[in-house]
Amino acid sequence: MSDRYTVISADCHAGADLLDYKPYLEKRYHDDFDLWAATYVNPYEDLLADAADRNWNSERRLAELEADGIVAEVIFPNTIPPFFPSGSLMAPPPTAEDFERRWAGLRAHNRWLADFCAATPGRRAGVFQILLGDVEQAVKEIRRAAAAGLKGGLMLPGTPPGSGLPELYSRTYDPIWAACAELGLPVNHHAGSASPPLGEEPAARAVFMVETTWFSHRALWHLVFGGAFRRHPDLRLVLTEQGSGWIPGVLGMLDYYHGRLVAAATKADTAEAKFGAGLADGMGAPPSRVWRDNCFVGASFMRPHEVPLRDRIGVDKIMWGSDYPHDEGTHPYTREALRFAYPGVPRDELAAMLGGNAARVYGFDLALLDPIAAKVGPTAAELAEPLTKPPADATSPVFARGASVRVW
Repeated sequence: MSDRYTVISADCHAGADLLDYKPYLEKRYHDDFDLWAATYVNPYEDLLADAADRNWNSERRLAELEADGIVAEVIFPNTIPPFFPSGSLMAPPPTAEDFERRWAGLRAHNRWLADFCAATPGRRAGVFQILLGDVEQAVKEIRRAAAAGLKGGLMLPGTPPGSGLPELYSRTYDPIWAACAELGLPVNHHAGSASPPLGEEPAARAVFMVETTWFSHRALWHLVFGGAFRRHPDLRLVLTEQGSGWIPGVLGMLDYYHGRLVAAATKADTAEAKFGAGLADGMGAPPSRVWRDNCFVGASFMRPHEVPLRDRIGVDKIMWGSDYPHDEGTHPYTREALRFAYPGVPRDELAAMLGGNAARVYGFDLALLDPIAAKVGPTAAELAEPLTKPPADATSPVFARGASVRVW
């Protein structure tokens, strides 16, 4: 056995440069694209900087990840696809007038992503995108993307309050769950995609930071209480970049309400009976059991105070991520971040969280990756040495004050 860890980042981001999406658009949209691109103003400083090409420069990306000890990655979107006002992850649902063109833009991104992943066979799992406003079209794109080799699965858009979309617990989306379950594709729900618009007041960004993960957590209880996992037992849900320390407490809360409402449904003469009516038949097992059977967490830059909860979360459920190339990610200090977060964790548990679990969920071939990791991965001795002080210029929250119980 190699003395190095095989590290797979379950949370990275990529996308094409704006004009490079055009060849991936259906030709009937090319004129519209030219007009749109000619007047579009990119709102993101990091996509205008010299480092922006980390999103699409395959060779640079591979070299930087290897230098950081990472041999494979799950890729979520980052840049702006055609006809979107901003990055698709956080863009509001389209209007009826924008819907067709937005769909064309996402299909273009998915085609580009398939080529980007094919450039490094076996080392990238691309997460493809859909819109929820047309379920039949979404299922077609799921099947097309899977056939194109995008094994990272589906990125589930949010249904924020005011979106006009059916809630995620609705059976409207059953064809989507069925297709993903049939094809063995995980459904990924990334933080940031489910928050409602908050306006432009000075406090808006602070409120967004406080609330965004909670709005993303909602997908868990919507699908659980909606019975999606009972109707589709092979469905897998991955909650990414939402933290992980919240999971034990939330599962306890959900189990409490499950038990309380199921019990109330058997007592027709109580005021609570109406809240539990049909719940047991609809959803089945308690939420904690559903978590054990069907759910995972993309625990990006897992923080020191979360690590002691790993047994309650499930060591086999946790997938570490670097969040490359974002400023809050661990690059170029991934080794330091791992030493800071995981001192004293047994090697087999750390190996599972750093790569083994992601390989299982996303279908990476460890026989391909292990020899690469034997050259570039962090060593067991290196990660066993606790980090006593973070790098002075590190920007990841994993090193932030308040991210740990330690006192500097």
